[in-house]
Amino acid sequence: MILSGGRTCYFGPGSEMKAYLDKTGYPMPLQMNPAEFVLDLVSTDFANDQESADAQLTRILTNWENSEEASDVETDVQKVANIAEKHEIHSGSLQGAGAVATIFTLLHRSFIKSYRDVIAYGVRIIMYLGLAIMVGTVWLRLGSGQENIQPFINAIFFSSAFMSFMAVAYVPSFLEDRATFIKERSNGLYGPISFVISNFIIGIPFLFFITILFAIVSFWLVNYSNTATGFFTFVMWLFLDLLAAESLVVLISSIFPNFVIALALTAFTNGVWMCVGGFMVSPTVLNVFWRYVFHYIDYQAYVFQGMIVNEFAERTFDCGSSCQCMYASELASQCKIAGTGVLSSYGYATGRTGKWVGILLAITAVYRFFGWGALVLKKR
Repeated sequence: MILSGGRTCYFGPGSEMKAYLDKTGYPMPLQMNPAEFVLDLVSTDFANDQESADAQLTRILTNWENSEEASDVETDVQKVANIAEKHEIHSGSLQGAGAVATIFTLLHRSFIKSYRDVIAYGVRIIMYLGLAIMVGTVWLRLGSGQENIQPFINAIFFSSAFMSFMAVAYVPSFLEDRATFIKERSNGLYGPISFVISNFIIGIPFLFFITILFAIVSFWLVNYSNTATGFFTFVMWLFLDLLAAESLVVLISSIFPNFVIALALTAFTNGVWMCVGGFMVSPTVLNVFWRYVFHYIDYQAYVFQGMIVNEFAERTFDCGSSCQCMYASELASQCKIAGTGVLSSYGYATGRTGKWVGILLAITAVYRFFGWGALVLKKR
């Protein structure tokens, strides 16, 4: 279709346009671009002689209105209109995709984007693999002497804290997804709840893969509690750690959809969680304000104490030839330290894993819920 001034100059197959122009007195030169030729014919905006150009356009419009081609087009349009009237579709019978179908569609698209987007998970996999190798070689094959108790604790803290801290790498990828969501929501395609659910689900397999990769490399290099239960509990805590950390990224990036601000606030928040998590300052020593305002809502605190209990609950350590034990325990008379003695110094008790997992999942759910709320309230 060729238009000028909102009126039709030609409407039909491109292959028949040259014959039509030849017939109406405007033959097309053989060596000229058809698009440029037609544009010169019907455009009057840049003509040197405006009156002549207007007169030529009037003739072209009149030729089309009186042509057989225009009559044929009108006939075809009327046929289509008659068919449409017979098969009229009422707006009430039209239904959009259901919530479940929308979520599955978003999951499919997000999965394709995830393995194509190097930054979203590819770079993070390399980062976490590098972290695992570093942890495993720095804290290499720690022994059962009491001098290795603190290095074990340091390795546990560093692994859990920095794995969650490195989740800031997800900020740019989420902001891209959010920008797509804002555009598609404005077109009425789907709402925030479908976006949040699909975003959460698509991250689970990738985060689990990262966790398994990190654990396989670092667990036996460090020489953690060498049992199947110990390994899979280690994996569980790190996976929940990453799940909560990524949910924190979603929350902050939804409230502040700016790369620099989201990155800075996520890093700062993780810094706060590190300080009050129980490693820097034992919960038994941490002052009332930081303990009751921040410590109990710190997901890193539950990960740290869960991993500490997993490591020390069933282990014993030798006090050395001098028999001067660094931690008091019921095995002091045997020149040994029971792992429960280490736990007591932090104020941690055994048998609370289920409770801590529940709290950690609740924190993750709250992050996602408030992230959903931010997407509902913020239209841009």
